[in-house]
Amino acid sequence: MNLFVTTWAVLAAGFTGVALYRLIRQRGVEAARARRRPHVLLIRPVDAPTPLELENLGTPIDYPGQLTHVVVSPFRPRLSSANVRWLASDPLSRNRKVGHIAYALSTLQAERAVSPDEPAIDERVDSLESSPEQVVVCVDADVRVDAALIGSLVDELRNGAALASAAPRPSVSHSLGGRAVRGLLVQSHHAFEVIDVMSAGARAICGKAIALSPVAAAELLRLSDCIGEDLELSHVLHERGLPVTLAKATANVPQPAHVPVAAVVERFTRWMQVLRAHRPGLFPTVPLFFAPTPLLMALASVVATPSAAVALSLLVASRIALANRQDNRGGLRFEWLLAEGLLWVCWLNALRQGGTVEWRGRRFTLRSGGKMEALAPEEAR
Repeated sequence: MNLFVTTWAVLAAGFTGVALYRLIRQRGVEAARARRRPHVLLIRPVDAPTPLELENLGTPIDYPGQLTHVVVSPFRPRLSSANVRWLASDPLSRNRKVGHIAYALSTLQAERAVSPDEPAIDERVDSLESSPEQVVVCVDADVRVDAALIGSLVDELRNGAALASAAPRPSVSHSLGGRAVRGLLVQSHHAFEVIDVMSAGARAICGKAIALSPVAAAELLRLSDCIGEDLELSHVLHERGLPVTLAKATANVPQPAHVPVAAVVERFTRWMQVLRAHRPGLFPTVPLFFAPTPLLMALASVVATPSAAVALSLLVASRIALANRQDNRGGLRFEWLLAEGLLWVCWLNALRQGGTVEWRGRRFTLRSGGKMEALAPEEAR
């Protein structure tokens, strides 16, 4: 048992050390180049926006170029900005987000064809086969969009990427659920900046904020019945030899004052189920390398040997170093430990629930690649 605990702790610490090394040797943020910004079509799919999401949708975006901001939802939201357009969309696809995006692209393209002299459409919206001077950006409603995010995503596409994503960065929250979410997505190995430098093969991206080339947009629209469409899109583009990159700017996600723990567990349990459906080989690495510390602490207290204590100390020190590099607010950061506990709970929940996922009030059976099949009413009980 002592050898097992010591070896596991050392390997997990080594995993963190490699991540830290790769993060440190990354190129710094490039200086902004003075060049004309292309037109951006910003699509914001949403079903039932919260007050905080409505605030996000109405936040002015000081983008130094043409920007068409379109909110796609079943009902007209109370938008505080006159520069945001609403499109009514109630898709029948199992993945409603992809359905909203498909409807927005087809509607705007059709409007351009019907009314070529209309400035609001003809001058701002091109077809999917548009010139490189127009970029489609899709951002979830819980993201507070700014010019830095848009510009960074656009730069990735103009530098040759077929698909660019931005790592989500939740704001600081003093509630238990909010601290766990920030610990997970900012301080831990599940932070997408860290996942990116440790990726082998197709990139594991987050679809909260993405920029799509014409090829990526066309492929995305084929995933209307797929959960985890961002992971599948990355895989499809990787298979075609097309680059998928991470933007240098992050997607800022404001959190409410109180984040319910139950909602957090439900959300990340679904993430674990998506991971299992898309990357089954990576699913066991969650407890082994992404969240080993809570269990190793318990095992080391039982073993109680100097070698186990030293190995565990090395692991904790390396994780604190990673957390502080990612979240440099001053002082030592420990929310990552909450995040690892959260990952354990969600990973076990995903095992228990198997191939059945509940999403937006409906239950589906997951197939390989995240394909969703609706359960019959008697099966969904």
